[in-house]
Amino acid sequence: MSSSRRGPNGVSTHHAPTAVATDGQGLTSGVAYLRSARAIRERCGNILDAVRAGRSTFFRVDESKLEDAARVVERVTLERYPDLKVPFHSRWRHFSAGGLDRAGQLDQALGSASAAECARARIDLAFISVLLDAGAGAAWRYVEPGTKRIYTRSEGLGVASFHAFMRGDFSARPEKPLQVDADALARIDTNNLAAMFQMRDDNPLVGVEGRVTLLRGLGQALRAQPSLFGIPPRPGHLFDALTEQGSRHALGAEEILAALLEALAPIWPSDRKLAGESLGDVWRHPLAGGQRTSAGWVPFHKLSQWLTYSLLEPFQWGGIDIDGIDQLTALAEYRNGGLLVDTGVIVPTDPTLKQQTHRPGSLPIIEWRALTVALMDPLAERVRQLLGRDAAAMPLIAVLEGGSWAAGRELARLLRGGEPPFKVISDGTVF
Repeated sequence: MSSSRRGPNGVSTHHAPTAVATDGQGLTSGVAYLRSARAIRERCGNILDAVRAGRSTFFRVDESKLEDAARVVERVTLERYPDLKVPFHSRWRHFSAGGLDRAGQLDQALGSASAAECARARIDLAFISVLLDAGAGAAWRYVEPGTKRIYTRSEGLGVASFHAFMRGDFSARPEKPLQVDADALARIDTNNLAAMFQMRDDNPLVGVEGRVTLLRGLGQALRAQPSLFGIPPRPGHLFDALTEQGSRHALGAEEILAALLEALAPIWPSDRKLAGESLGDVWRHPLAGGQRTSAGWVPFHKLSQWLTYSLLEPFQWGGIDIDGIDQLTALAEYRNGGLLVDTGVIVPTDPTLKQQTHRPGSLPIIEWRALTVALMDPLAERVRQLLGRDAAAMPLIAVLEGGSWAAGRELARLLRGGEPPFKVISDGTVF
């Protein structure tokens, strides 16, 4: 059973138990299942089915409103990409904030480096930037050196991390600045990160300590897995490992996700474990369903999927074909989730939910994230119909970019000055 109570300062602390089931299913297979895109889709679907059946304390769904949501996404997509040539939803879009070709700046800096080394550098950049891409908070701003343009939220974090990478802040070797390596990550502290992101008392960045912990954990994970991350340990060596030193020229998107979920499991600051393995962005919820050891758990792997989406292009630019992109899911984050709330698809039944402050592990937030993932698939299908595109021409990753993420941000700006519909405390590792 679950419990629900209010903590200090009105923070929602609805909790589900964290005890590990030990029935006939092997624990290791339960962990493997929870580290799959299939599990994300199935468990989020279970929660949607339960909400449809009226079993939720917190939400109901009005799927007739998917039409309204789809029309908002259609409009925003046509405004942003009138030719419907929609790129992937990935960190690389943020590197072009303000219309500047920062990816081209990286290419220019790489000069005559080999195709494989260019791929490694791009993977390094995407890796570090995504792991720093949790909620920044409404008050934070980044003033870009040179242009003096001001960026906020995800674009600001992306531009700030790009410049830190280009300066060599993540490399321990001054002669090779365009890389991320374990030795440099081991030196990261709050002062380093504060300088990179221009953090001051009058420019606070949410979740700095969580980000520092994450980056240091990444350095340890890189060192612990030389078969994936090579010598010197750096994320970019994933290119060599997954392509088997260049002998493979095609990969499945889920192969990249699976490698990340296994390799990065130790870095997530979480007490949620199964078979002694850290689960990361996986949570207990009474409506999650399932069987045996994985029963009751719902995985999201938001940052890991966002990282996978952001690595697809570096692999493609390195000459690797990527298959099965639509096996990945929508991201369990607050822009798409906000779109569904603001268009009336997801309806809070508890009128106080929007006034409370929630932790990421509270049952309402877990449920909202699950409903977001489950409902984005039918929303994407309706958007494709409106735009006259099929899934091959417009995979889910393109609907998100076109599309739904920007529409969620637009509605949040109009309704709440950019804030999500629910107040969630960020530790820099989930949202």
